[in-house]
Amino acid sequence: MEENHASALESIANGDHDVFAEYNSSSTGTNSDHGWQKVTYQKRQRKNKAAESVNNHNRLVPGAVISGGDNVFRGVEKEAEERGRRRQEAQRAAAAANAGPIGVVPARSKHRSDDEYGDDSDDEAAPQDAKAEEEKKSKPKKLKKPKVTVAEAAAKINVNDLSAWLIELPNFEEDIQVMKFADFFVTAFKTVSSAQFPWIKMFKESTLAKIADIPISHISEDVYKTSIDWISQRSVQSLATFVLTSVDSIFADLASQRVGGKGAKKGVQQASSKSQSQVAVFTVVAMILRRKPDVLINILPTLRETSKYQGQDNLPVIVWMIVQASQGDLAVGLHAWARNVLPLVCGKSSNPQSRDLVLQLVERILSMPKARTILVNGAVRKGERLVPPSALEILMGVTFPAPSARVKSTERFEAVYPTLKDVALAGSQGSKAMKQVSQQILSFAVKAAGEASTPELSNEAAGIFIWCLTQSAECFRQWDKVYEGNLRASVAVLKKLSDQWKEHAAKISPLDPMRETLKSFRHKNEKALEGEAESPEQERLVKDADKYCKTLLGKLSRGSGCKKSVAFIILALAVGAAAVVSPNMESLDWNKLTVFFSSENPFL
Repeated sequence: MEENHASALESIANGDHDVFAEYNSSSTGTNSDHGWQKVTYQKRQRKNKAAESVNNHNRLVPGAVISGGDNVFRGVEKEAEERGRRRQEAQRAAAAANAGPIGVVPARSKHRSDDEYGDDSDDEAAPQDAKAEEEKKSKPKKLKKPKVTVAEAAAKINVNDLSAWLIELPNFEEDIQVMKFADFFVTAFKTVSSAQFPWIKMFKESTLAKIADIPISHISEDVYKTSIDWISQRSVQSLATFVLTSVDSIFADLASQRVGGKGAKKGVQQASSKSQSQVAVFTVVAMILRRKPDVLINILPTLRETSKYQGQDNLPVIVWMIVQASQGDLAVGLHAWARNVLPLVCGKSSNPQSRDLVLQLVERILSMPKARTILVNGAVRKGERLVPPSALEILMGVTFPAPSARVKSTERFEAVYPTLKDVALAGSQGSKAMKQVSQQILSFAVKAAGEASTPELSNEAAGIFIWCLTQSAECFRQWDKVYEGNLRASVAVLKKLSDQWKEHAAKISPLDPMRETLKSFRHKNEKALEGEAESPEQERLVKDADKYCKTLLGKLSRGSGCKKSVAFIILALAVGAAAVVSPNMESLDWNKLTVFFSSENPFL
């Protein structure tokens, strides 16, 4: 039975499964295992037997004779040969795989048994790893692109190339022509990286004087002249459309930098997909605004009324644009400053940085040669005032704040205020336009003149209030309507008129509206004094106002009497001379002379 058992095992080991089934059947019938069979893992069993066999061969038994000594390492040699064969096959397979697409690794077959690889997996991977390492070393290193500055790229722009480019543009519509014109400069500056033109950092950290000519200062004179000559022939509307589109692009780039740069180092501008084109955008926009400043006037309402163009971060770009326009026309620069920039100093977003930028801009405009003369003479541009009444109101507030509200910028506003005030009040006295302006100014000047907490502001507003009275007789009627509600301001104006009568009397003409207004004030004062005053302070103001009204009416009467006396003397001399020349005096109409001298202002 032992012989049968051994032969069965040998057949099973050789893969004869029929023998295994026959043996299993016969064993089941003869053994008392009650139908239970022990399941074993053949692969593991073979390994265990092989290990046991090796151990038995290596075990030396005293007195025993080793048989077959020449075959002791035969199994090891076979295994080594088998490993060598598999290694060669693996190398050939790797070579075939490398002949295909780079980076494609043959998938490992799921049908291969674990012991097929066994301990040789490291041996097979070694050649592949070595080959991959060699490929990495053999790959050529990427050459770094040379750094090209804005100045270097601008120096390579050939004016002949530009002229040839411009010759082809008339084939397109005008809006497209402007875009094609800009494309020429996009191509010229395509090699300039964002690191060479960190415009966001420059605009944020540099003074206005340093960024005013960026990047236009790098453009050669020939290229600049050819460009602006071409721009001068384009319509304002098409140029305005391009500039507004360019501003959108600039602000979109700025917004992406804010979002993408939150985790970046402070002051470092992130790489932008549009960095190459932004140099060209700034260049073309600068040339357009310098050659045709009216383009800025065209887009100012959009920049002022659309929220995406507002904010502290966008202010440097708006200021830079106004600087470009002021290079071509100072009046346009001040017009834009007064409407789009100055209001920021009193808004919610006001801060020292924005006030500094606002002041830098107006200081630059006023520092230009003959700036005051140019601006005062051109105070009205195409029917619009350079400094409108609303801007003058803001200027008064920031120049004459309460003592506790003074800041570093207050002194700088005090320096520019006189010139800006002259521009705001410039115009032909008595003209229809000045009458309208004076009434608008009087409406806020009367409020400012009544500010008891700010004596400097009150005094300045009273002076401007009197200026309004010299421009239009209608202002006296307007004053009469608001007199009782602005008693403190009225007292300040009446006092200033009384103290400086000689200075203002010659400017107020005719005097009748003033006389009638003062009489109306006295009537209102008497009514207020007869009734019960709201407070002691109110009663004091009414008495002061009435006192100054009496004084001014007296001066008006004396002035009228003096004029009549002088007129009578002159007329008497004239009549005497006429009597000497012509003794016939009956021709004189004495009734007309009596009426003439009875009038209040015979020579006014």
